[in-house]
Amino acid sequence: MDLEVSPTGKLAGRIKAPPSKSYTHRVIILAGLSKGAVRIRDPLLSADPLATVEAVRAAGARIEESQNALRVLGNAGHVEAPELVDVKNSGTTIRIMSSVFSLCDKRVTLTGDASIQERPMEPLLEALEGVGVKTTSKDGKPPISVKGPMRGGTIRIRGDVSSQYISGLLIACPLRGEDTTIEITTELKSKPYLDLTLDVIADFGAKIENEDYERFLIRGGQSYSKGEYVVEGDYSGAAFMLGASALTDSAVTVTNLYNESKQGDRYFLDILKMMGAEVETRKNEVTVLGGKSLRGVEVDLSQTPDLLPITAVMCALAKGRSIICNVEHARLKECDRISAMAKGLISMGVKLEERQDGLVIQGSDKLRGAKVDGFSDHRIVMALAVAGLRADRPTRISGAESVSVSYPGFLDDLRTLGSRCSALS
Repeated sequence: MDLEVSPTGKLAGRIKAPPSKSYTHRVIILAGLSKGAVRIRDPLLSADPLATVEAVRAAGARIEESQNALRVLGNAGHVEAPELVDVKNSGTTIRIMSSVFSLCDKRVTLTGDASIQERPMEPLLEALEGVGVKTTSKDGKPPISVKGPMRGGTIRIRGDVSSQYISGLLIACPLRGEDTTIEITTELKSKPYLDLTLDVIADFGAKIENEDYERFLIRGGQSYSKGEYVVEGDYSGAAFMLGASALTDSAVTVTNLYNESKQGDRYFLDILKMMGAEVETRKNEVTVLGGKSLRGVEVDLSQTPDLLPITAVMCALAKGRSIICNVEHARLKECDRISAMAKGLISMGVKLEERQDGLVIQGSDKLRGAKVDGFSDHRIVMALAVAGLRADRPTRISGAESVSVSYPGFLDDLRTLGSRCSALS
């Protein structure tokens, strides 16, 4: 499916941020490992979290959906071992559940679609092998298999490829009978996602000692339990609507955004302010007023790689030169997001330099409408859709069905705010 976006000079209105994909994944997994029943209110039931639902069911939990909620009867940490788990396109699912299934004493194979089969898993597999897990892979990529049980001791793992490896270990290790130490052997990227994981783990009653993100001390023999959990709104998804407002003569309010959220992508509000946008924050909602000229910035996205696509669009329409740096790990997402955004923006007339760790962008007043490749990546599609609002003619983006991964209501929300866009087969 393609998405066609026509130039739009003004947006206005209030929309509700979609539920956080990152929190939804983690809460479903923790609930599935819990003692007793957990009610999850307002989860994101899009493609990726639904892949996690199926993986958690395969691990022995019972999950029922009703009225925008999930009721999960957990397996109390007694993880079942299915022969095969298909995570579809969900990198979070395979990276976290690989550690969960390593608690089993039977072999479990995890695989996914063509994109998943290009995702690196070797750092996690090497770490698991260090604590007694037998693994196989296709040159360090899925399909992979794990056969535990994982023993206690010291796990050494690099932190500069994906924080999701570490999140999976943090979730699994408290359920082991023995104590575990996790040592991070490199610079840690995407640290806010570990904060989010630790937040959910603590909410479900387990304790982990964090020694300045260099070492985590985990007592064995713990358990998870929680009566009810409400999933907060997603700053990652909201960033596209807030960015769209800043780039047009608009006034857009996004609700369901917790002011004290631990989501790293809340940093997008700081980026908007650095660029000169007017940002108003009230209780659990954010308003961005557009119509102002934005200025180029230099931003380090090492901790918030998911902001790369929308930040690149903002920089393409700001005055002067912008530098986006320290985000090489964005090349290992659903697609190579640095290359994908470079190609899309160049097609729309932007002058830029692609670097290994980011982009150098020369801003302009208006973009050129074009047919661009969304690489079947939800964040690339949504970012290029925002860019299309400031193009001189309609922009057509391929792979638009991928927005269902994180923001199923994206197209409807854009229309609600006043944009002219349509899905094309």
